[in-house]
This record gives sequence, structure tokens and C-alpha cells, in this order.
Amino acid sequence: MTTRIVLGIDIGGTGIKGAPVNIDTGELAAPRHRIATPQPATPEAVGAVVKQIVEHFHWSGPIGCTFPAIVHNGVTLSAANVDQTWLNAPAQQILAAATGLPLIILNDADAAGLAEVTFGAAKGRGGKTIVITLGTGIGSALIVNGELITNTEFGHLIFPKDMIAEKYCSAKVKEDKDLSWKEYNPRLNAYLLHLQLLFSPDLIIVGGGVSKKADKFIPEMKGLRCELVAATLKNEAGIIGAALEAAKIFHA
Repeated sequence: MTTRIVLGIDIGGTGIKGAPVNIDTGELAAPRHRIATPQPATPEAVGAVVKQIVEHFHWSGPIGCTFPAIVHNGVTLSAANVDQTWLNAPAQQILAAATGLPLIILNDADAAGLAEVTFGAAKGRGGKTIVITLGTGIGSALIVNGELITNTEFGHLIFPKDMIAEKYCSAKVKEDKDLSWKEYNPRLNAYLLHLQLLFSPDLIIVGGGVSKKADKFIPEMKGLRCELVAATLKNEAGIIGAALEAAKIFHA
């Protein structure tokens, strides 16, 4: 059987990383290549880095690319944690032009969710799964019976009152406020209970860098009716999810 390989690229606020992915197994087909995100991270500057990653792998096929924003029909409709020039930008068109290759762009947390449901912590699970990525902000993905519902943006829920969730319990908030786990955990617990109230999920998966320390917070989360687990694909989830989406769109 022919091995199906697609290039996935994960654009973040501090780094842009990519790798070819075996989309039948979820394994990287080569070591990932990372380049620091240019500052300012304008569309032109990011496009140039994406092109560098494509050239690094001598890639000539379809590309899946994540982006930390609301992405609708290839247009980035938000710019909460990125350069403001991305607001309402035709991102998919910009990056496709920079690489000269067929390219699909999707929200970074949606890509992580797609990877986790296909190869990770939600593989084979039915029902309703919420994936939360705790980083500079809070990304989210909603998967219902294996199907991704895009652009949920649960990190922008008003929680607690007069705040948005990602300004209350993202990993960056923990770091900036120098919160101990004992101080931070009640914030995260309250947010997860709020998600439970709104959506009644069957499974919540917590990803982002903080998931490496799942033992520090998962046992401390109280009152949840659903299962709570750490993401299993870690830093590769965005790359894998992006490649999966490109494979689906371009029938690779």
C-alpha cells in the first residue's frame, strides 16, 4: 500500500514548525523543522517563513496550515494574539501564493482537536468531546461523534463575569501572575465546570504546554461528570491535524 504523506505546518506566536505526516498512522515522516516567528508577524513575513519550511522539506504537494485565529473560508477573522494586520486578511490565499502550492488553513486548536480524535486521546470515542489548549490564550475544539465543529472559541467565553476566560486561566495568566498550582487550579476548575454547564461533554482533553504537567492539575479538578484527560499528541498535534485537513480537502 502506498504511504500517504502530507506536509503540516503549525503557525504560533513564538514559533512556526512543520513536518511531513503519514496521515494513515499520524506519525511524522521526518523530524519537524522549527523557525522562530518573525516580529512583527505580518502576513508577508509569516508567508516567507512558511515558504522556508516548504523548501526545507523539498515539498511539492498540498499543505495544511494552522493559524491562531478564527478562520472562515480561508479568511482570518480575529487577531487576539497575533499581528493586527491578519484581521480580515485572506490568509489562505496569502500563504498559498507564498508557497506556490495548494494550501488549506484552519484554526490551530481545531487542528489539535482533529489530531486528537483521529490518533490521540479521543480516538474511537463517540459522543461530545471538548479539546482545550492552554497557552498564550485558550484554544478550543468541539468534536461530536468524531466530526469537528469548527471555530468554537471557548477561550473567549465571558467568564468569570466581566472577564474573558483566557484572561483568567490560560497558561500565560498562570505564568504572568506567578500562580502556584494551588492558586491556579481553582481557576481552571471553575472554567471547566462552566464548560460542563454549557455543553455537557462526555470527554474533556486538555492540551498545550501545560498538559505535560497534567499530574499537577487533573487530579485536583472537582465536580466534573465527564472524563478529563491530557492530550497525547503534545506539540505535534497541530502539525498532524493540519496535514489531516489538507488530505481531506485535496484528497491526498
